[in-house]
Amino acid sequence: MYQTFSTKEKIKQILVMLIPILITQLGMFSMVFFNTIMSGKYNSSDLAGVAIGSSIWNPVFTGLSGILLAVSPIAAQRFGEKKGKEVSSILTHGIYLALIIAGLVIILGIFLLTPILNAMNLPESVQQTAYQYLVGLSYGIIPLFIFNVLRSFIYALGKTRVVMYILLMSLPINFFFNYVFIFGNWGFPELGGAGAGYATSITFYLIAAMTAVVIIKQQPFSEFVRLEFFKEFSWEKVKEIVKIGVPMGLSIFFETSMFAVVTILISKFNITTIAAYQSALNIVSFLYMIPMSISMALTVLVGFEVGAQRYKDAKIYSWLGIYLAALIAIGAGLLVVLFRYKLAGFYSNEPAVILLTGQFLIYALFFMISDAIQATALAVLRGYKDVNISFVITLIAYWFICLPVGYLLAQYTGLEASGYWIGLTAGLLAAGISLSLRLLFIQKRKFNVPTAKTV
Repeated sequence: MYQTFSTKEKIKQILVMLIPILITQLGMFSMVFFNTIMSGKYNSSDLAGVAIGSSIWNPVFTGLSGILLAVSPIAAQRFGEKKGKEVSSILTHGIYLALIIAGLVIILGIFLLTPILNAMNLPESVQQTAYQYLVGLSYGIIPLFIFNVLRSFIYALGKTRVVMYILLMSLPINFFFNYVFIFGNWGFPELGGAGAGYATSITFYLIAAMTAVVIIKQQPFSEFVRLEFFKEFSWEKVKEIVKIGVPMGLSIFFETSMFAVVTILISKFNITTIAAYQSALNIVSFLYMIPMSISMALTVLVGFEVGAQRYKDAKIYSWLGIYLAALIAIGAGLLVVLFRYKLAGFYSNEPAVILLTGQFLIYALFFMISDAIQATALAVLRGYKDVNISFVITLIAYWFICLPVGYLLAQYTGLEASGYWIGLTAGLLAAGISLSLRLLFIQKRKFNVPTAKTV
């Protein structure tokens, strides 16, 4: 990263960081895409099982990995302050924290997975697929969490292309293992939807290993990798990451768990509704990778500028990113509405599933705009390391607006499952407005310094 002096240079800097992050996010989402679409082609029951398994895993993973993502804004600010030794220490303790969290998840999963699935009252075939899918996925938890720390560190230095190349190289391998494990091709066991979990775990090991090799061997990363820091464990350094990371993780957890709860509530409908909802959500989530990627770039850029005390530049980056995300969401949402049935056809061969998926996608436009604004505003606040109020805002918006509104509309009107989409949109819109107002307050009251350092 480098200091910029004009709006044109800032837009270029955003795009330079954004495009590799976007391709990386699309690559990671492609694994979920392969899991879902290939399970759906196997049969609807396995698609529903993978959907339920994902609805349990996603809040856990995104919430806990959100804690580890705190490595990015902290390291970016230290990098902006030119404190290389502290950047190294943050990386080291981020890895230690990843190991601790991954171990806890595995232990809790052993004891809680079966009771959770039993409580959901699922059809036996769906429950069995969900259980086996999550078991397969569990083998890759440790490398996945470590990779998230390494990726956050790389992003903090502004070198986003590295992770992009690694993800692109891993995708054919992920596709291959999905193909052979789900359908039992080339002499491999036919595991159905459960095979997607094992395929994804193998890919996580590959990605983590390649990323570690790059960081150890290549500049500028290698100068921050020091063995002595692994010998000097400090709970204070871990607490620094946790202090910023826990509110970040909780905000992410509240959003993803909200979607998970909706998936569970929709599981009370028939298998066609479950499959259609998951298909529609996958399409919207795929396009959400764009504002998510903008968000990740904004967190680093704002953090870097705040660390260098260039508060005016941080403010400009903030609103450029939010406007860009909103415009892209409008365009993408319109395309989804226009081509909704063709998109639905990629996920299922069954006419009933395609029809219902298309109906759900009608709500996509407003949903995507609201989600884009709240995601980027939240990311900018992370760059300022203002995370506690954001956590409260997201808690209220997701759990006291999204879910109640969606539930009431689904249960007490003729909208049925479509009511949940309206509820989700209402909550995300409330979050976007509230987080934007918080950002304006922060920039005006706490980071309104007219002078800036030069480099």
